[in-house]
Amino acid sequence: MKKAVVLGATWGMGYALVCELNKRQDIEVVAFARNEKKMHDLFSKMNKHVTMVTGDALKKEDIFNACKGANWIFQAINVPYPKWSIEHPKIMNHVLLAAKNENAKFIMIDNVYAYGRSNGKKVTEQTSKHPHTKKGKIRLQLEKMVKESKVKYLFAHFPDYYGPNAVNTTLHFTLKPIIQNKSALFVGPLHIPREYVYTPDGAKAAVELALRNDTYNEHWNIPGTKVITGHEIIRIVRELTGFQKKVRKVTKNMIALLGIFNQDMREVYEMMYLTEEPVVLSGQKYEKRIGALPNTPYEVGLMETIQYMKNHESL
Repeated sequence: MKKAVVLGATWGMGYALVCELNKRQDIEVVAFARNEKKMHDLFSKMNKHVTMVTGDALKKEDIFNACKGANWIFQAINVPYPKWSIEHPKIMNHVLLAAKNENAKFIMIDNVYAYGRSNGKKVTEQTSKHPHTKKGKIRLQLEKMVKESKVKYLFAHFPDYYGPNAVNTTLHFTLKPIIQNKSALFVGPLHIPREYVYTPDGAKAAVELALRNDTYNEHWNIPGTKVITGHEIIRIVRELTGFQKKVRKVTKNMIALLGIFNQDMREVYEMMYLTEEPVVLSGQKYEKRIGALPNTPYEVGLMETIQYMKNHESL
């Protein structure tokens, strides 16, 4: 039986990857994260056994232990924005060494930051990367590390996430007070169409890529179902929940003011360009080479996300 290791298994896309891999025949799934209790809550009742390994990604021995015997290593670990410049390269070095030691294929779960500003067209895998933010430049640095390592790799680029257990996301920030029937905030302008990928869709696409042999040493863009405005999202959520309270937008100026007192907000500020000039991904390469992209309508994805949040408030 082959083994797939998911690093960063308890949040967002990492959780969705464990769920998707767990559906596949003849694959042993290893979930790696810091929080043992959270892993137990998430994975102990799955239809097939998931091996849970607790550890700190900043410790090389913990990464090596988790990745022992791996055929595939999915890197879905993220860290708080202020720690990106130090911790992401250190973690990447540990993971690439583990991939080399195990002769494992490496799958990088990535975002759109390295592409930089939108040129108004859908971004393809051939679009030049010109990051203008600190975090975009760090993503490009990590990409260089991977390509120089000589491991067999693929990059899966995603827009913003939403979905079950996708907690550290802008839409979760909006949905959480709504399900508590409180006034809510939406990050960025409500009228500008943006792209969100439903995490089960994204995980399914990434696993399809990972299990093939002709997809490696390449980049792959995994778009959302379509672009959608904040107004449309709120309309759908109101229909699903009966929510009637106000939803106000969080502006760039509000983030800047908060950033005077909070380092996290200072780091968020430079990424607010994505709410005003969204980067929209093209999925043509995937559709031509692999087939139809997973395509859950927002009405269904938001309903399932809200239901999950209602059932797992303690997680």
